[in-house]
Amino acid sequence: MNETVLNPQAAGDGHTPYSRYVQTEVLHTLQDLVSDSPAEPAFLANVQISEIYWALITRELLTAQVELRNDNVPATTRVLRRIVSHMEAFNANWRSLSWLTPAELMPILKGLSAKHGKDTALQGWTFREMVFLLGVKDRPSLEHFEPQPHRRKQLAERLNSPSLYDDILAALARDGKPVPPQYLTPNYAAAYVPSKDIEEIWADIYRKDDPADAWRTLAELLADIAVEFTNWKYLHLMATRRTFGSRPAYHGVDAIQWLLPTMEEIPFPEVWTARGMVA
Repeated sequence: MNETVLNPQAAGDGHTPYSRYVQTEVLHTLQDLVSDSPAEPAFLANVQISEIYWALITRELLTAQVELRNDNVPATTRVLRRIVSHMEAFNANWRSLSWLTPAELMPILKGLSAKHGKDTALQGWTFREMVFLLGVKDRPSLEHFEPQPHRRKQLAERLNSPSLYDDILAALARDGKPVPPQYLTPNYAAAYVPSKDIEEIWADIYRKDDPADAWRTLAELLADIAVEFTNWKYLHLMATRRTFGSRPAYHGVDAIQWLLPTMEEIPFPEVWTARGMVA
């Protein structure tokens, strides 16, 4: 029997199965250039790939939360391992812009401002949702999404919901670990405040140093994720130094001076500080 009869959608729609699945006809219309800079196609591809990866990592973080709420720690570690791989690939994407110079970048930024208005990387809602899920909560950042009310609502809901780390602490408590009660029903929108009690929980896991302990495996994957997240921010900072320099950005603030403090935003803080307690 003719295959097109078995699959009527494939007949006469102008697509191959590949192009239909990948949406190539749409995908290759999404590069709306704003300058004559020969660097812009690579710059825009880098940004669009970033958006796809942020959304992918967010989806995986949500999957990890579902597994945690079912107390399936081994399944959670499988998801976290995928996230580490995604982040490593994502960070490698910076290499495709390592050659970018100020003279190549500035026409892009000028064209962007002229066509779409003053830009700020703070308006990437996919990045902000991922960051909230990693436990880096920041209510003032919502103001940048006033032009996108539906995304502002989405981010406000995420801000007021448990992060991955909140779910990890709840799962640790259900497993009998002495997590302080205030960390089980916190104000999810507030900036996370580290706890000596939680630090001791992780330190005890590391003291036992049992490779078969799923919590030890999970802790190491959290460290990997924090490293890759920090690597991305460092690469962003250095790319900014290299191409933009110390000029006003982010609504008048020096770009480098704005980015430097974010290097201290390291997720899962007690997983790190506990290491100094292990003899």
